[in-house]
Amino acid sequence: MTEHPTPTVTDQLTALRADLKRANYTIDRTTELLGDLANDALHREQAVPATRALADSTDPAAYLMRLFMLGHTLTEAEITAAFPTLGLAGAYAMNLVTQEGPGIRALTEIRPHAFSDESGQTDWWLASDLGEVATGGALAADHVLGAGGASLTLAQFTSRTKVGRVLDLGTGCGIQALHASTHADTIVATDISRRALDYARFNAALNEVSCDLRLGSMLEPVADERFDLVVSNPPFVITPRTGNDSTLPQYEYRDGGRSGDDLVHDLIVQIGSVLAPGGVAHLLGNWEIRGEADWTERVIQWLDEAEAAHGPLDAWIVQRELLDPAQYAETWIRDGGTTQDRDPEAYAATYSAWLDDFASRNVQGIGFGMIWLRKPASGERTLRRLEEITGTVQQPLGPVVARSIAAHDWHTALSDDELCAQYLTHAEDITEERYYVPGSQDPNVIIIRQGGGYGRAVQATTVLAGLVGACDGELTIGQITGAIATLFEVDEIDLRAEVLPDVRGLVTDGLLVPVK
Repeated sequence: MTEHPTPTVTDQLTALRADLKRANYTIDRTTELLGDLANDALHREQAVPATRALADSTDPAAYLMRLFMLGHTLTEAEITAAFPTLGLAGAYAMNLVTQEGPGIRALTEIRPHAFSDESGQTDWWLASDLGEVATGGALAADHVLGAGGASLTLAQFTSRTKVGRVLDLGTGCGIQALHASTHADTIVATDISRRALDYARFNAALNEVSCDLRLGSMLEPVADERFDLVVSNPPFVITPRTGNDSTLPQYEYRDGGRSGDDLVHDLIVQIGSVLAPGGVAHLLGNWEIRGEADWTERVIQWLDEAEAAHGPLDAWIVQRELLDPAQYAETWIRDGGTTQDRDPEAYAATYSAWLDDFASRNVQGIGFGMIWLRKPASGERTLRRLEEITGTVQQPLGPVVARSIAAHDWHTALSDDELCAQYLTHAEDITEERYYVPGSQDPNVIIIRQGGGYGRAVQATTVLAGLVGACDGELTIGQITGAIATLFEVDEIDLRAEVLPDVRGLVTDGLLVPVK
């Protein structure tokens, strides 16, 4: 057994699954047992309220939470109550627990995981290495992460349209592969970490999902293959590669071993080589913002390289966060479990190394975002959109992305004359806000605001606001623009040239919807 053993798939997996079901070890039940205060504290990695909430409970789910989530030692009687079918011997055989003094402690973390979208809720269990709450220390270099924030972001961002072949690149514990199982025929999952693949294998078996697991770096294990969907939460964290590496722990789940943002650059440039015609990629990534350049300049350069290497590529990239070098260093030093309290000397050295590394490339900021890419089924690309949306969004975004792309494809295929012949209606979740200077009869600002999805706020002219207000499915766009031109006594052709690009944008973003 290694220092950090991984769970083993045995013929007793059915017994484990039965015990987890019998205990009702679900998100809903664990939340109920903890209560709001303890649950919120645990999300902040504060275990004391959870320990107090579960201390006197004899509920099997409470035993499982104390064992797998909090890292407590349990008695043999408590283990037997938690695993009446699997038993202690079965838990030992699967590398789930080990003896520690008179008690039994977990070797792995197992948490319930749930996902909801338009088709309903799916529940799984997810095994990973024990977290900081359970161990009380910094993470090991080969740590296999569970459902972290980035993993959840990617799962919520990915469209769940029915597809044939899916590639989960850098699968980690296999969370994206589990999500893909709800809408894919075949799943291939890769990782450079053998321990990660062990966890992915265990999670797939535990949740009765079929998955082709392959060891290797980036796209190497799937060279010459094509996929309808690629999902990847790659090890995108920008970690210093200066000469002071002895102070810098490298974590397999987040550090790709490359300098700067080279790993994300290479992934974007090469992703077209594995996409089937019409195939889509949903990725997460970081990019450096150097000097006074806008963040889009560097990413556009990557997209140009990608097209030069593998042909046309549609792209929609949303920057969700922007951190300065100090904020970035603090975020990822803390993520690994190094703190000023635990080891002030190592913390300071690591912090300095990060700042030195960024300064060597004149990095003024680091962007984080969601990347959507598509190999056009035929012809040239029709979409290249880079935007910054840092406000609150309504999850999951996957259905929103799917509808937006479908709407873009719909109106892009129409000429302006054909678009004017269409009937549109405004979405149910939009509202209009008007702002007036005191004493004025006319608004100086009109905002059309989206309630769901990305929560967009579009500043509209009086003409555009009037057009949106008239879109109730009863008149064509051409009839509406004609009426507005007559009302404002302007040339209809000029008015159409002014508003139709905005109409197309509102259709893409879901504020205006075609009447079927």
